[in-house]
Amino acid sequence: MGELNMEDMSLPALFDQARKIHTTASESGVDQEVLRKGCEALKECEEMINKLGLFSANETKEDISTTNLKYILVPFYLAELTEKMVKDDRLQIAKASQAKLKEFISFCEAMELVPEDELDTSTQGGPNSFADRRAKKIARFKRQRAAESKLLEIKERKERRGRSTKAAALSTPVEAGEDDVLADDGEEEREAWLTSISLALCKAFDLLEMLKKEEEMLSAIKEKQLQEGGDKEISQAILDERTRTVEAWHRGAAARAQYTKPAPPITCATFAQDVLEGRAKVSQGHEHKHQPLMFGPASLVGGNITSERERMAAQVFQPSHRMPTMSIEEAGLKEMDMMNKWQERNKKLMEEANSSWHTEFRIPKQGGEDEEDEDDDAAQDRARAFDDWKDDNPRGAGNKKLTPCG
Repeated sequence: MGELNMEDMSLPALFDQARKIHTTASESGVDQEVLRKGCEALKECEEMINKLGLFSANETKEDISTTNLKYILVPFYLAELTEKMVKDDRLQIAKASQAKLKEFISFCEAMELVPEDELDTSTQGGPNSFADRRAKKIARFKRQRAAESKLLEIKERKERRGRSTKAAALSTPVEAGEDDVLADDGEEEREAWLTSISLALCKAFDLLEMLKKEEEMLSAIKEKQLQEGGDKEISQAILDERTRTVEAWHRGAAARAQYTKPAPPITCATFAQDVLEGRAKVSQGHEHKHQPLMFGPASLVGGNITSERERMAAQVFQPSHRMPTMSIEEAGLKEMDMMNKWQERNKKLMEEANSSWHTEFRIPKQGGEDEEDEDDDAAQDRARAFDDWKDDNPRGAGNKKLTPCG
């Protein structure tokens, strides 16, 4: 394996390099230096994933994009590479690998990727009887074989499609159904990554059980060695063991907190895209400040224009359109502020409208029903008297003497 320059690599390239190391270590085996570099690359991937905020605690597998599904496997790869490391303190290696496996399983459980029978086993604390354990292992083995067969089928299907596409490209131009082929490729890639995660879960449960048994054996051997030594050495060793246990617990809690309470993500879409494509580093600070492009001589554009000649020189190579004064992110934040103020103003107007005088309840007068009846009778009497007067005095009756023929 070549030297890994992780500082200049993007997240996809770093993950692909670490995945190659994991595949080589699983199939044939590599030396300890390559394993160490693979672990460092996977830890760098974890840091970049947390900084970019690719996953959220309130998401499921349907909410995760196809390009980000593969990054769920980072803790599993790190656990397997850590388990293959050779050190004097094998017990610490087993505990560190177990912590990563538990982190991977808990995250898959939150993403609804763990099968139902495995969930039942984890909630019940594991099968108790030998028959239950045997049935669980058989079911897990069948799932593992089915996942491996499915991955092999997808690989062969992709190779056949690639050969047919090359043959079609040599004989005819681009066909009209190319969009359908690309859509099939996207669905096939998503299916392949979900199957890989299912296969990794089967291996993770098996490896976790093996590491637990190994930890029990190593702890028993260490306890026996401590009992054979002096009392002073035993007490000091017990204190050291308790210290390491507490430190490991804190490290595991910090690793789990990365998913339960993620780090503040990068909110600038342009900077996040630069980090993914390797043009920028996660450690670099970034502020939402948009600097418009400058045209013309820099000495005149950036300085004070004192003469007409300098003003004309500064206008050379100016764009034909108005340049933006803020970035898309700044415009979005400003629009959010405007919407919040608008909602507050509308809320205030609604409160004033609901509390205005014309909607308040009027105080009824004393003896309201009797007075209303009396008013109705008086109005009716006045209307009848006016009708009688109109009958006695028809319209135009008083103007008869004014007519010339009267």
